Amino acid sequence: MTDRGRLRRSLSRWASSSDQDARDLQKTYAGPGTNTIGGAPDREQVRLRGTLRTVTLRPRGGVPALEAELYDGSGVLTLVWLGRRRIAGIAPGRSIQVQGRIGRHDGVRVLYNPRYELMP
Repeated sequence: MTDRGRLRRSLSRWASSSDQDARDLQKTYAGPGTNTIGGAPDREQVRLRGTLRTVTLRPRGGVPALEAELYDGSGVLTLVWLGRRRIAGIAPGRSIQVQGRIGRHDGVRVLYNPRYELMP
């Protein structure tokens, strides 16, 4: 078998396991009254659940802002808490439920100052 064939098989296995992981996450976070990130409409009140993949401090317009990337297997959403440098419990790998209205900033879907509930 050629190196190209091995690489192709390895990539195929990785992609199918990633797809399965995404499906598992969608099942985990599905619930009554919640949307998926991929299916959530913009500019309407939504309730989402997912896992925080990254959490960073990034000033916006000279104001401190805590940014987090929320992932649920169907898509990614940026959460931004303006005026906050840190929030207890908000850390990568944490499961969270958020509420708010999704907007767009520079083509990226963003939820500003969402209400949140840390999940076990």
